[in-house]
Amino acid sequence: VTFIFFNIIFMVMLTTLVVNFDVNYVYVVPLCILPLSLKAFFDARLGMFTHVITVLLLGFIVPNSYEYMFLQIIAGIVTILTISELYKRANLFISVGQITLVYIISYFAFTIIQEGTIDDIKSEVFLTFLLGGLATLFVQPLIYIYEKIFGMVSDMSLLELSDTNSSLLKELSEKAPGTFHHSLNVANLAEAAANEINANAMLVRVGALYHDIGKMENPTYFTENQVSSVNSHDDLAPKESAEIIIDHVIRGIEIARKNNLPDRVIDFIRTHHGTSTVYYFYMKAKEDDDDVDPDDYKYPGPIPFSKETAILMMCDSVEAASKSLKEPTSILIDGFVEKIINKQMEEGQFLNANITFKEIQMIKKILKRKLKNIYHLRIEYPE
Repeated sequence: VTFIFFNIIFMVMLTTLVVNFDVNYVYVVPLCILPLSLKAFFDARLGMFTHVITVLLLGFIVPNSYEYMFLQIIAGIVTILTISELYKRANLFISVGQITLVYIISYFAFTIIQEGTIDDIKSEVFLTFLLGGLATLFVQPLIYIYEKIFGMVSDMSLLELSDTNSSLLKELSEKAPGTFHHSLNVANLAEAAANEINANAMLVRVGALYHDIGKMENPTYFTENQVSSVNSHDDLAPKESAEIIIDHVIRGIEIARKNNLPDRVIDFIRTHHGTSTVYYFYMKAKEDDDDVDPDDYKYPGPIPFSKETAILMMCDSVEAASKSLKEPTSILIDGFVEKIINKQMEEGQFLNANITFKEIQMIKKILKRKLKNIYHLRIEYPE
């Protein structure tokens, strides 16, 4: 909310200064930076709404306010519709070109409607539109500045973080290769699921790549990194084993903070197990002693609080557990996915996430299809 208000006030003050200096330069103010930067951090709807509110406020300040408001709202609509992936440099240049063209065409049309002739068109106004278009290119460094000041994450930062050649992911691949491979599989599953329900696929992918970085501390205590038949947990009590497993979440948060990962990515590390139980060691402890406190075998949480974090929890559980399938068949995979996700729903893991039953069913379908592709299920032909 502070970020949105700051942007509105900044644009109003900048326009006021320009109007007081010389009203002829009012179109040099790159007002389309507002919907661009808001779309980069939030979504198109909020970007458009904030832009319209700002233009209505500026209507009280600028002369010939109807023409100004009309031009700026049209330009804002074009901005929202044309920019799809801001992290692609070509898209920004194309969008700025379209914005400038819309300003010129709209001004041309307005002058003909009002005056009935093209003789009153001022060529210097076209120059102000071009200058305003060039000033809009400043949105790239501005987004970077906003990220540092307000601690937010744009698609450009997510694209950088998704690079598997980054120092942190390289370290993960060296220290815990099994975990790294698991994270890549989860990232692919989560991205497909996010695309299916119109969630932020780029954010989910990055969250999935980093969600298990805490396993770098004790990699051999996790089955995916065990290369020999020796299990490190054989010499430990079930409670100690559970503590090491649960500890990878806390360790992951510490490593993420040390490496300056954004809070939105750290949220995935915190929530990917929610408040679920380390069931294997809990049952092992119950075999030895019936009086076992289940809270000792539970992850600290919190439970997922967005669509993206809920998707990661589902994909992580399904991918990890799928490794235990001996002879996977289509029916076995269907039942297996249903069982895992239904159990998470029964435990109330998705109560804080804005995800619907319909979306969960869509995610189940995607996971079933993807797992069948991974295991290359084929019909058996007669010999």
